[in-house]
Amino acid sequence: MENNKAILNTGLRGVTIASTRISDVIGDVGKLIYRGYLVQDLAQHASFEEVAYLLLYETLPDKDQLQTFEADLTSERHIPNEMITALKTIPKNALPMDVLQSSISMLACHDTGIQETSRDAFYRMAIRLTAKIPTIIASWHRIRSNQEPILPSAELDHAANFLYMLKGAVPDDEIARFFDVALILHAEHSFNASTFAAREVASTRAHIYAAVSAAVGSLSGELHGGANVRVMQMLLEIGSLAGVETYVKETLNAGKKIMGLGHAVYQTDDPRAHILAPMSKAMGEKTGATQWYEISTQLEKTAKAAFKQLKGRDIYVNVDFYSGSLYYNMGIPVDLFTPVFAIARIVGWAAHVLEERFGDAAPKPMLYRPESEYTGDYCGPDECKFIALEKR
Repeated sequence: MENNKAILNTGLRGVTIASTRISDVIGDVGKLIYRGYLVQDLAQHASFEEVAYLLLYETLPDKDQLQTFEADLTSERHIPNEMITALKTIPKNALPMDVLQSSISMLACHDTGIQETSRDAFYRMAIRLTAKIPTIIASWHRIRSNQEPILPSAELDHAANFLYMLKGAVPDDEIARFFDVALILHAEHSFNASTFAAREVASTRAHIYAAVSAAVGSLSGELHGGANVRVMQMLLEIGSLAGVETYVKETLNAGKKIMGLGHAVYQTDDPRAHILAPMSKAMGEKTGATQWYEISTQLEKTAKAAFKQLKGRDIYVNVDFYSGSLYYNMGIPVDLFTPVFAIARIVGWAAHVLEERFGDAAPKPMLYRPESEYTGDYCGPDECKFIALEKR
């Protein structure tokens, strides 16, 4: 019992619950690996579609495999007309992540193969979800903005097509590539909260839509997917370079967090942040709104120094610190930052569901059923005696 008590209330940090071949986070040296490949190499050389294939099928595709995979994704982009009708009934002030979560459940209702349990059926469902989630998010944004949804384009890649459906204009190649890289960087991150939620549901032998719906629910929490939203809100609050030092001082003195700094796993800068930062700078220069990148870099420098002085230890920048300003300068609404996270992470979730369901781990993955320690001693060491209603 004493050993069990030692690991209670830790958020499962340091507790290994399963094996995986999908990704590895080596926090002390700042490495993120997808299926054996450094994320920096994938971001520099691959497309999101290639990385999606890698995560789902365990290998980078050759030209023919990639062409087939891209065609499969393109063919699955449309969502049922009944879903568009349903989206138009939702209050326009609904939270986008709630809309996404309910829409994934609706997709399950429209999938005629929902009861199929083969590996091939699960792959088909994974491709459908990867293709349709961007369409759901873009369609909802246009509906809540009193605009008609834009049909997906068969001529654009995954990243460019989302921006087109969202804004009604084809992005230039540089912006499309920036967004493509951002999707690569957010595609997978081992056993984070939402991935664990997906695997836990998958362990019950629920279908992939149920597992992804649970993952979206987990991602909606501000301690997980909402971090880049709070980063951008912080930058907007600071407003200018002149406000950085005061903000840092007042925030740390009040014992509050500076969003985008610190991570549960990394003990050095998040490698993804070093890729996003120059893209944020370039987007600012492209749009004439350089202040968000400039505030960010000054904030990072000032906060790291202040934290070192106050706490006597270092703090590091994470992926959310520069993704917020990148998306903001792309014209993506702040409350869509977390749904955009889901556009990328769906391939990671799907890979984990497939591994949980069909993986070759030994022993075979089991239904997740953790233990707990009961502390409800309401009546002392004995059970409570029931008192009739009229005597209470």
